[in-house]
Amino acid sequence: MLLYRCLFSFMLLSLVSCAVTPPPRVAELDIPTTWSEKTDHGQETKALLLSLWWTTFNDPVLTSLIDQGVTANRDLREATARVRETRALRTIAASDRWPQIGSGASYTRSLGSSNTISSSFSGSGQGTGDDSTSTNGTSSSSGNSFGIGEERDFFQSRFDASWELDIFGRVHWSVKAAEADIAAAQENHRNVLVSLLAEIARNYIELRGFQHRLVIARNNIQAQQDSVDVTTERFEAGITSAQDVAQAEALLATTRSQIPTLQTGVRQSSHRLGVLIGQPPGTLLDELSQAAPIPTTELDGTLGLPSDLLRRRPDIRQAERELAAATARLGVAMADLYPRFSLTGLVGLQSLDVTDLISWPSRTWTIGPSVSWPVFDAGRIRATIRAQDARQEQALARYEQAILTSLEEVENALVAYIRERVRQRWLSDAVKASREATDVASERYRSGLENFLNVVVAQRSLYDSQDALAQSEIAIASNLVALYKALGGGWVAR
Repeated sequence: MLLYRCLFSFMLLSLVSCAVTPPPRVAELDIPTTWSEKTDHGQETKALLLSLWWTTFNDPVLTSLIDQGVTANRDLREATARVRETRALRTIAASDRWPQIGSGASYTRSLGSSNTISSSFSGSGQGTGDDSTSTNGTSSSSGNSFGIGEERDFFQSRFDASWELDIFGRVHWSVKAAEADIAAAQENHRNVLVSLLAEIARNYIELRGFQHRLVIARNNIQAQQDSVDVTTERFEAGITSAQDVAQAEALLATTRSQIPTLQTGVRQSSHRLGVLIGQPPGTLLDELSQAAPIPTTELDGTLGLPSDLLRRRPDIRQAERELAAATARLGVAMADLYPRFSLTGLVGLQSLDVTDLISWPSRTWTIGPSVSWPVFDAGRIRATIRAQDARQEQALARYEQAILTSLEEVENALVAYIRERVRQRWLSDAVKASREATDVASERYRSGLENFLNVVVAQRSLYDSQDALAQSEIAIASNLVALYKALGGGWVAR
């Protein structure tokens, strides 16, 4: 017996070295060493502030909205719950490393058929051993026979255990996959946070931008109303024609038509901000009704290297962990090609009389190893391996695509920010020139040296350039927010 045990132990130790190892897949991409768009902002040795990037706008209202969003946003809560779910699933997967122990008790009353010959009693318990032997070890024919037409009781209590020996790594890779799922869920939570921070900032900038454009529109409406009054007075005095009045009124009506659209933008941005901070859409209407300047700041610091995105962007980190999970599940599928070894055992009490149930002769036990190995499954296991191998390849493609997309987003946001700043400078010059042209045209019209068409053209050009400048300021701030998001900023501090 000792020899058999030694041989069995040696066989198990030998099989441990046969644990499967799934082939890994590695991204093969050439990461650029520098960004294609060069910046002239920031000091060469100063790193860009990414952890609390929204504080660079110096807007207390924006900071307050972000704090509220981080606390109450529903998408963020869902991502948090997802992390808890994956942690629980990891515990489930790791439980297979340990013996599974159960207990139970049962009572059965049976009636033997009067139309059959006497047969040995067969209990209804689980794994009770040789049914031809009674609980006191004697033959059933000596007094425990199931007689013709007789009723009998059967009592049983038990503890049973089973333990799968993870020889080929099925459980090991299941746990590895679950741990990678946890990491992926955590990175997804961070990715949701990064998106939330950027979404709150972008909508807040748009809200202030619409309010600023409303102020511009109303100022131009006032100026154009003055022109209507002047042309009306001059028409009534017979100095000018009705055409001048009509042109002034047409310009005024055109500018007034912009007001409802801008008001709609203010309300929609406010509604969106309310939802982002976990509140009903109309919650912030009163709080944000007062117009305030568009939050502005400059890009102050270096962006770092493109390769930094691999460890900073949560979506890239998530894709990498999903690839690791797919690789581990390939190992689980490959382990199914090999046999499963288990140790099972049972200890309990059995008796035909409840008063004898707890007596020493009522004891029963079984213990022993088992092995199972599928002989024919119509190609199911190998098809599962091929399917999982394809999933691993898909995960690799998603990982590589996440890297390429991140590089694209940074480059696009950077070039948009830099080029929009150049556009803003030209628009600022255009506003100054248009204001001067409007003043000159209005003065010359009052002096009778110009017709009113020149005034209309100048006023329309002034309003268009002022509104374009406001939109450019919105775009600069929004592009900077997009750049912070593309760089994966914000989640470290949170």
